[in-house]
Amino acid sequence: MKKINLICIIDDDPITVFGIKKMLKSVSDCDSIDTYSNGKLALDGIKNKLETTQQVPEVIFLDINMPIIDGWQFLDEFITLPASNRARINIITSSIDPADRAKWEYYKLKTTHNITFNYKPLQKQDLFEITKIA
Repeated sequence: MKKINLICIIDDDPITVFGIKKMLKSVSDCDSIDTYSNGKLALDGIKNKLETTQQVPEVIFLDINMPIIDGWQFLDEFITLPASNRARINIITSSIDPADRAKWEYYKLKTTHNITFNYKPLQKQDLFEITKIA
């Protein structure tokens, strides 16, 4: 298991955030886990980190249905940030709308970041795979 400096969870559901954090502690070696309840707060936090480290989180868990700035709007801005590293962005959703999978396909082609699509609830065995660094 490779050491991860920063994991970011962007989700407005506190139960999902709690579950992911709890499972991550048993499957990853991570220095820090930042959590944000919407895409705006996440973008602000990531931009602040970029000012000092020039790196984005190595692994991001991203809900797509959130208030203020949703996951798709977050991705629109995130993929333009001047980062020196690639992120593994794990979209996590309960949506069964085919349009969401189509948007995922679109974003995969639009960026060098590694973007995966995962359904909630995540299972512990899923986290072994989706916490691999891009």
